[in-house]
Amino acid sequence: MLEATFNEVYTKFKLNLYKRIFNRFEEREATLTAVETFCMEVIYALGRPTINEFAYFVQISQANAAYKVGSLIKKGYLRKVRSTEDKREYHLEVTQKYMDYYGISYDYVAVVMRRIRERFPEQDVRKLEEMLQVISRELMPEIQVESIPIPPQHES
Repeated sequence: MLEATFNEVYTKFKLNLYKRIFNRFEEREATLTAVETFCMEVIYALGRPTINEFAYFVQISQANAAYKVGSLIKKGYLRKVRSTEDKREYHLEVTQKYMDYYGISYDYVAVVMRRIRERFPEQDVRKLEEMLQVISRELMPEIQVESIPIPPQHES
């Protein structure tokens, strides 16, 4: 039962993302392909990775990653920012253009979190947060990210 319920929630988040991505394709000319959209999602979730870190995480060649990043920079969805620690290194940052047009899955998370806070007592919300932290930090060791950025919340 736990597996089915968790899968239901996870699937609803994924379907909301896919629906919004396809809606963007319908609303206007799509400037990002589906693969580019997923690359941007990964780069955003990794929180300012280098091209090498991005390539390693998605398990593609550095050359392939550099090509994808170059295309995303030309389209204005990504920028390279020189590291303050190592001037030879650049970190990838999503632009406001990306957040405005494609950073769409995060609004739904904010809506669901607001609904959770309204529906459940504060102690239950704190317990859920504690459980999610344990799941993320201890029970999912295969995916290591320093800190996933929290995007600005828009009311929906």
